[in-house]
Amino acid sequence: MTLPRRTLLVAPLALVPALAWAADDPRMADRAVGAATAPVTVQEYFSLTCPHCARFAKDTLPQIRKDLIDTGKLRWVYEDFPLDQVALMAAMVARALPPARYEPFVLALLASQDRWAFARDVNNTEEIARMAALAGMSRQSFDATIQDTSLRDAILTAQDQAEKAHHVNSTPTFIFNGPAQKNRAESGEMTYDAFAKVVAEVGGTSG
Repeated sequence: MTLPRRTLLVAPLALVPALAWAADDPRMADRAVGAATAPVTVQEYFSLTCPHCARFAKDTLPQIRKDLIDTGKLRWVYEDFPLDQVALMAAMVARALPPARYEPFVLALLASQDRWAFARDVNNTEEIARMAALAGMSRQSFDATIQDTSLRDAILTAQDQAEKAHHVNSTPTFIFNGPAQKNRAESGEMTYDAFAKVVAEVGGTSG
């Protein structure tokens, strides 16, 4: 979703102290797939209500997983960058799940955006609650999670830091790090070929 800047989250973010979240909160630990020893790491900044992120997850990510992640060439780190309040709520729920359930839940949300995020007259909260229940979260835990201001502030603070450190202002944005290049940013729905080319360049294996 190539928006110049999220709007609905600006006001809440202004209230977040710079160190409002505890660095040792396990919910804010990396949610990653792939070998820790992979030569290249990519951070994907994504919003769960971003159609571009959803299409990338459907059309391109499976081949990236097969050819790059599963072969040990790439480590993938999911980074929350919610563009609206609905995406923020969904990100909070995803973070509150056990780490092993994070990626399946995120991919399920992206695959069903039309139903829970954009359907006419949809109750976003109830739709996310239903999907959270399928992931094993009780309604009591769900209600507590979406009211958890410390988790909300942690996500927004991390998002603000990404804007400052990497100038992230749209989704999806990818930050590549490898032996040949550091903090290389690429934005938008990349094709597999374009993505693999950057991985090779950052990893120092191109040409």
